Amino acid sequence: MSFQVSAVAAQIPLNPMPETKRRTGNFPPSIWGDRFLKSASELETDHNEKINQQVYELKEKVRKMLMAPSEESSQKLNLIDAIQRLGVSYHFENEIQEILQQLHKSTLHDSPNYEDDDDDDDLYTVALRFRLLRQHGYNISSDEFAKFKDSKGNFKESLVNDAKGMLSLYEAAHLRVHGEDILDEALVFTATHLESVASHLSPPLATQVSHALKQPIRTGMPRLEATFYFPVYQQDASHHEFLLTFAKLDFNLLQKLHQKELYEISRWWKDLNFSKELPFVRDRVVECFFWIVGVYFEPEYLLARRILTKVIAMTSVIDDIYDVYGTLEELELFTEAIERWDISAIDQLPEYMKVCYRALLDVYCEMDQKVGEERSYRVRYAREAMKNQIRAEFHEAKWFYKNHIPTMDEYMKIALASSTHEMLVITSLVGMGDIITKDAFEWILNDPKVLRASKVIGRLMDDIVTHEIEQKRGHSPSAVECYMAQHGATEEEAVNELRKEITDAWKDINEEYLYPTIIPMPVVTRILNLTRVSDVVYKDEDGYTFAETVLKDFVASLFVDPASL
Repeated sequence: MSFQVSAVAAQIPLNPMPETKRRTGNFPPSIWGDRFLKSASELETDHNEKINQQVYELKEKVRKMLMAPSEESSQKLNLIDAIQRLGVSYHFENEIQEILQQLHKSTLHDSPNYEDDDDDDDLYTVALRFRLLRQHGYNISSDEFAKFKDSKGNFKESLVNDAKGMLSLYEAAHLRVHGEDILDEALVFTATHLESVASHLSPPLATQVSHALKQPIRTGMPRLEATFYFPVYQQDASHHEFLLTFAKLDFNLLQKLHQKELYEISRWWKDLNFSKELPFVRDRVVECFFWIVGVYFEPEYLLARRILTKVIAMTSVIDDIYDVYGTLEELELFTEAIERWDISAIDQLPEYMKVCYRALLDVYCEMDQKVGEERSYRVRYAREAMKNQIRAEFHEAKWFYKNHIPTMDEYMKIALASSTHEMLVITSLVGMGDIITKDAFEWILNDPKVLRASKVIGRLMDDIVTHEIEQKRGHSPSAVECYMAQHGATEEEAVNELRKEITDAWKDINEEYLYPTIIPMPVVTRILNLTRVSDVVYKDEDGYTFAETVLKDFVASLFVDPASL
């Protein structure tokens, strides 16, 4: 009966309610559809005893080779590099740490452990050693590379003929910190020459060079980089077949686990029915899971991934409400409801916002249940982080509706909060193990240099590739517009300046990644990994929004295509 009354009322044209004029993102639909909603039986992890036994035996064989004494440190360096790049170093963290710790001692000239290595004049080995030690937090000196300069202070021209060594130096230079002019010079020198010779090299070196020029190891996602490295390592004449087989089997087993997780996340997302309830938002739950696998892919972080994927998916929905669909009055109501964080606040919201608000509170309620009472303090930190995120989103919405272009200082103060990095880092710790304490959360709230650098990279890379499209549909100003307005600069000048800030921010991250760290390294690694995802997703365009052009193949390589044995 009530439906009939509503239907009759709807036919009466007298005094119709004015239609709210809304922006639209015209976002492409999900390219995956129900691809990951297979039946649970299809996703059962393979418990084939024979395969499990094979994996165990190969793993122990790799461990034995890793710990075997070696006369040449270069052999051990090459092995560690291969293990890392094949994506299986998480199995041997203690062993690798022990080897590199000893190696670091032997490189200190004033140490009784110092050894004069025969490979000290080999550019490839010196650069590889530097990179591996820096990657693991050891502050090895960049003076190591002075020997490769001539009497005029330039890198020797003869090095140009050593493409393998040049590539090794190029990768090492991405670990540089502030004040390391020699590595700044090395990066320009190697990049310039590698670009000129790339097309003349033979595989697998040619493949490595062209890939590295686009995606250096330091800024790449380890899990994704492993899929690239499998065929490269296979073509290396000195490769260990059993290590390659182990890495591929391990990749496929872990892929099965990720597929099962993605099935559960996709089911949760479909049950929310946002495609019908909120058709104006981006449907990117698969890409959200890809994002979080970039933060941590290891099996022990299963709960952490589940929590963080749901949070980033909800954040994407909220972002579209604030940036595209909501009116200023509606956004004010939603912000007030978030501040209250109580289901009773839902009554004040328009219908479409009720759907989002209820789902958001449910995610954090589930979070509380999953981590238990003893760790409930973690959820409180996560909840406050989400509130800060939404305050920043509302602040930017007010800029848009008031046609306000802030100064760069004013912009960055808010935009770094809305970049999601701080909120995601805090939330990433909720589902992790006992290594996480209140100290870790308090450290993050003090905005350490490494976190600020991550926020700068995430925000500016996003702004550079998205600002044109966003300004066309109507959006608060980005860093590009703010810089142009404040300095009277062209778009090209603004982008060049912002890229310099991104470069400096990477130096900050590299600096803060060196021992001694104030907080456990696994926490700092989450920040590094989150920054890497930004680099991959926003390198050339908005890979998240337009996932069919950038992320499609990446998602397929991680969650669809197994490594071929």
